[in-house]
Amino acid sequence: MKIYRRYLAREVSGAILLVLVAFLALFGFFDMINEVKSVGKGAYQLHHAVAFVLLRMPGRVYELMPVAVLIGTLYALSTLARHSEITVLRASGMSTRSLLSSLIMVAAVFALLTFVIGEAVAPPSERAAQQMRLQERGKAVGQELRSGLWVRDERSFINVRTVLPDTRLQGIRIYDFDKDARLRSVTEAEEGVYIPPASWRLSKVVRTSIMDERAELVRLPDLEWRSALNPDILSVLMVSPERMSLLHLAAYTRHLSENKQKTQRYDIAMWKKLVYPLAALVMVALALPFGYTHDRVSGVSLKIFTGVMLGVLFHMLNGLFSNLGAINSWSPFLSAIAPSALFMLAAVGMIWWFERR
Repeated sequence: MKIYRRYLAREVSGAILLVLVAFLALFGFFDMINEVKSVGKGAYQLHHAVAFVLLRMPGRVYELMPVAVLIGTLYALSTLARHSEITVLRASGMSTRSLLSSLIMVAAVFALLTFVIGEAVAPPSERAAQQMRLQERGKAVGQELRSGLWVRDERSFINVRTVLPDTRLQGIRIYDFDKDARLRSVTEAEEGVYIPPASWRLSKVVRTSIMDERAELVRLPDLEWRSALNPDILSVLMVSPERMSLLHLAAYTRHLSENKQKTQRYDIAMWKKLVYPLAALVMVALALPFGYTHDRVSGVSLKIFTGVMLGVLFHMLNGLFSNLGAINSWSPFLSAIAPSALFMLAAVGMIWWFERR
């Protein structure tokens, strides 16, 4: 049986890698078309666009891996079924449980690969891509508000007009309040440079201290400012939560929690980082029943089309449950695991139905 397992693993792995490469080529093509629109803005040239697309590839691998596992396994099993090899394996004593365990062993390798890429490769690659793109286009990190970035740090509210790609701050205003929520001082600085481990050197500082009946203005050439705000927290502005590492997600979530801000979106992203690689195991279980049917080439094409539609549905459900969970304050764990759980139930139901036939 070990020979059959190796043969099955080789066929399924080859099909998965082939599908993954095809998807990466397709998405890379569309990403390149989208980036060409930005060529010529600032110093952004065609080779920068190519580098940007290549740097984002690890993130694409992370996103597409479960879908590639589904379609690749489905294609491999359909091909084996069309050649009656699945029938031979079952007739020789391989049970559904044994066949599923063989597929899960293959999927476990891809699940581990997905986790490693999502943690160690995709986040720094995505950050490097965004920094390179912003720097060459002569822009800084975009903020949602016209007044810039706003961050709360204990009893202080910090407004930063511009965050440069190297995390230097420009146009800084710090509003300090006392425990009774009364404004104590307003500090303005032209630029801030981070000094490890937990302070910033502010230059060209103007501080307005507000007393009971008067205000005092002080001008300083530079000032050391201690704050929980650091480059790791600022770096999340350039990377979506879904592409951040667990370490950065945990640090930023803790920062938000300490300042009594909502963490729902980042909690969901943390659980998704843990659950998402396991989707590869679900996908092979979902593909298994398709290997029990005998079809000609047209039937195989129909199965591949079905696999593509299921992959698209899984991708959409992932985004849907994340957004619904953030909007409705659902449990982050349930929001993250719901798509995989639904597909697993569908897989169990299909396997049971085919076994009953």
